[in-house]
Amino acid sequence: MKQINLQDNLRKKFKKQGVKMLAPDTIFFSKDTKIGRNVSIDPYVVIGEKVKIKNNVKIFSFSHLENVKIESNVRVGPYARLRPGAILKSGSRVGNFVEVKKSTIGKNSKINHLSYIGDSFLGKNVNIGAGTITCNYDGVKKSRTNIKDKVFIGSNTSLVAPVKINENAVVGAGSVITKNVNKRSLALTRSPQIEIKNYKRKK
Repeated sequence: MKQINLQDNLRKKFKKQGVKMLAPDTIFFSKDTKIGRNVSIDPYVVIGEKVKIKNNVKIFSFSHLENVKIESNVRVGPYARLRPGAILKSGSRVGNFVEVKKSTIGKNSKINHLSYIGDSFLGKNVNIGAGTITCNYDGVKKSRTNIKDKVFIGSNTSLVAPVKINENAVVGAGSVITKNVNKRSLALTRSPQIEIKNYKRKK
């Protein structure tokens, strides 16, 4: 009963502050949640402890946030998971089925879908393609991935930490990157495609 009353009070408080909530009963806050101006939250969002949200932020449905800092003009979700230590800089975008942990997402950088970014730093204007993962844990320790400004990471890429992708570099889709990538370079790792003509399947 106490928890229900607490949530009702928090929803009323944020409504008075001008937070737009489409279905308030489905949105959950923590006692220490801080929210700025012109923030919109869609249904079925859970905000855990130590979350700070600045101005002009939109959080789409089924997103879960805990111990994160979100700057102004950011879009989150739907179905995003922001874990402790995530910092989303102004103008960044974390889209559907994206998980971010202990990482900074730089100004105007985008991770639009289906990616895991952990123990990483992304600079400004970075684009992360679908299916990208940072391989931050080797079974013993966590290592960091450093992605500099204006880097483009192609879809279905694995970045094996510790690794640094320098400014204006491009990583081709389907790559497994284990070494640092120089500025203004294209990095690719792909096996050759094999085709057997007139192949007959075994019966």
